[in-house]
Amino acid sequence: MPDDFEAVLGAVGPRLRTLRRQHGATLEQVAALTGLSISTLSRIESGQRRPTLEVLLPLARAYHVPLDELVGAPATGDPRIHPCPVHRDGATWIPLSRTPGSLSAFKQILPVPQTLPEHLDQRVHEGHEWLYVLNGTLRLALGDKDFHLRTGEAAEFDTKVPHALANSGHQPLELLIIFGQQGERVHLRARTK
Repeated sequence: MPDDFEAVLGAVGPRLRTLRRQHGATLEQVAALTGLSISTLSRIESGQRRPTLEVLLPLARAYHVPLDELVGAPATGDPRIHPCPVHRDGATWIPLSRTPGSLSAFKQILPVPQTLPEHLDQRVHEGHEWLYVLNGTLRLALGDKDFHLRTGEAAEFDTKVPHALANSGHQPLELLIIFGQQGERVHLRARTK
């Protein structure tokens, strides 16, 4: 068996462990979600067992990543990404990046609300978020402040501050979101003349 094949297979376990931790999941939770045993998952993550297609397919579904990302398949030379939209709580999330552990980029689409709520349920979590309104009007609640951002406006905030997003317009809201799990901030560079 070629050395590069061995290296690819040897990297799958650590990659799976990293993905599981990034999702904040335990082996028990992944086992329940995939139907795989905890011991099988543990042995694969530690490199004591080689992953098979029967194991990798349910894991790719559970983590919402393409199979080639799990195995670290070499690039095909095709620069296009093929995002797989995720629908949650009426919103559509389209992942635009695929590198685990770094900044994550998403396009989010929020439908026109039936009614505009007076109060938004705010949440907190680790990280730092930068967002840009591609189309529509965003209501951004940050602690005790409310902001309305329109097409072409951007905001950046620490996600440990209570926050919530809502569509406050009369058309679907489209956002570009860059999120840093570890609190990384977006660094913009402008060229000067």
